[in-house]
Amino acid sequence: MAAAYIKGVQQWDVAACVKHFAANNQETERLWVEVEVDEETLREIYLPAFYNAVKKGSVYTIMGAYNKLYGEHCCQSSFLLEKVLRNEWGFDGVVISDWGGVHDTEKAALSQLDIEMSVTSDFDDYFMARPLKEKIEAGEISADTVDQKVLRILKLMQKLHMFDGNRKSGAYNTEAHRRKTLETARESVILLKNNKNILPLKADKLKRILVVGENAQYLHASGGGSAEIKALYEISPLMGLKSHLGGNVCINYVQGYCSSIDEDGKGVQNENWQATSLENGGQGLKADTEDTLLKEKCNKLCEEAVRLAPGYDTVIYIGGLNHSHDSEGNDRKDMKLPYRQDILIQELLKAKKDTIIVMVAGSPVEMESWIEDAYTVVFSWYAGMEGGNALADILLGIENPSGKLPETFYKTHTDCSAHALGEFPGGKSVAYKEGRYVGYRYNDKYNIEPRFCFGYGLSYTQFAYTEPEINTANNKICCIVENTGAYDGSEVVQVYIRKNGSKFFQELKGFEKVFLKTGEKQKVIVQLEEIEEDAIYCIGSSSRDIRLKTGVITIHLKHTLVFIYNWYFSIELKPCGKFLCSI
Repeated sequence: MAAAYIKGVQQWDVAACVKHFAANNQETERLWVEVEVDEETLREIYLPAFYNAVKKGSVYTIMGAYNKLYGEHCCQSSFLLEKVLRNEWGFDGVVISDWGGVHDTEKAALSQLDIEMSVTSDFDDYFMARPLKEKIEAGEISADTVDQKVLRILKLMQKLHMFDGNRKSGAYNTEAHRRKTLETARESVILLKNNKNILPLKADKLKRILVVGENAQYLHASGGGSAEIKALYEISPLMGLKSHLGGNVCINYVQGYCSSIDEDGKGVQNENWQATSLENGGQGLKADTEDTLLKEKCNKLCEEAVRLAPGYDTVIYIGGLNHSHDSEGNDRKDMKLPYRQDILIQELLKAKKDTIIVMVAGSPVEMESWIEDAYTVVFSWYAGMEGGNALADILLGIENPSGKLPETFYKTHTDCSAHALGEFPGGKSVAYKEGRYVGYRYNDKYNIEPRFCFGYGLSYTQFAYTEPEINTANNKICCIVENTGAYDGSEVVQVYIRKNGSKFFQELKGFEKVFLKTGEKQKVIVQLEEIEEDAIYCIGSSSRDIRLKTGVITIHLKHTLVFIYNWYFSIELKPCGKFLCSI
């Protein structure tokens, strides 16, 4: 996905920048923490996305990370920037520092870093400004080091047609862009539970709706540090529902909880967030710092919502996180919902058991105190300026949800390897003791049941998988997918690999999305980089919903061969003792 995104950006004479290179996985002490990870794990888990960005995406620029790796700050690392990036991968583009990520003039100058950036206005005093000039004039650093960096910058400017006057103008905020924004937001919404088929709501049956929760009207675009976007407008979930349903449905709103006793400036980014985020190497762990007044206000808002809920045909709760918790410069202490939301949700479900729960957040949240009681749960990310319309489309069945989780949703944060096996947040250093067993790999290896697994996401319809095929000549995995339900919809077919006889350990290798009308079936082809021998390819709807298996098994015929497998094999004999097996 990164490679495709890069190509899309750069076709408009704009340089994409891949960040943060590499192993930048926490904000606590982010400027100084030393990441202790073995090189095998680094290359298998943390570098492949960067490798693909360079080799497949042909990215023009790369940004270094704040943290240290193998004793060096990443933005001036000889291992990362010279050995791996330049020498092994052949990257000839521009390397840029993270803002404030350079700490030494000589090390930065002698590294493969080309541009230093920071957050202060004393530009002449940056490490690679006047201090570098003085060292060159004193003969301590060769001017050739600067020439090489300048040459790479000039080559980049040439690629972007900044000299010849032929640079593409591009466009912004066009009608086509807004349509694509809506389409993307729709596809990002994930249906986590729908036990009683409460969704989709039938617009012609709706009379009175109570919408509860601050995130129903909260605007998120302007927050989150580097996640901030300058949106021309932003449709909130409440606005989306009202605009879709018009005047025939009574929609009332109550706040339910609040993130601040100050009603002003909600959703507005702190103007000094950049400088603040660099203080002490990051703000550290973000806890739910509710004071007494805020708790009292949340309690009153909760009482109001619970009192009103039984009087409505439909209750929709829209809560989750905001950019006080999902933000650059701080880590969350745990995965619990802030602002006493767990209590509010529990009480709402008691008062109105079919309350629809919608979470708006940028990262997983703990749901254990109420998830078993909830019939319907929807997860919506910070979905941009059309997010409210997209959510309304999903809730009302105008669009069928097709989003899949790009990460594991744990029952509690201690089910995550970084907390169970690692040392997060560490001190001066943090050891990645879990090695390559991160995310779903950790859950599979140690038999930790997630709340919702990697790749998970429901639909209003159902899909059947049949006829797995493997094509070693073209590196393709195929199967037939049929929409067996009552709604048109899209399915994401996922292909995982199990190697070396592993019963549990598997890794995502490819996926393909297909739209099917009800009753329609189609052959879905997932293109892989290669088909590996002695491996089983698992095809399914998520990492834990595997429908089919196929693979290539190499059999060495030496003495007596005995199959003792309780599987059905469809075998095609190939030369050299190789079998293509559909299981």
